[in-house]
Amino acid sequence: MPTAVIVFAHDVGLRFAEEPHHNIVRWTDVEDRGGHFAALEEPKVLVDDVRAFFGALRDEEA
Repeated sequence: MPTAVIVFAHDVGLRFAEEPHHNIVRWTDVEDRGGHFAALEEPKVLVDDVRAFFGALRDEEA
């Protein structure tokens, strides 16, 4: 299953630990903004990343 990860400031993203267990096709680090409540703190950044992830999947199917 294709998986996307977005890591905001103050969140811990252990990419090296996750990649062997998941099919990570998109990993985004947002080091200077957001936090644990990203949907409230940076909704545009989050939505843009989700759209980009699904848009890339849609393009692959075409």
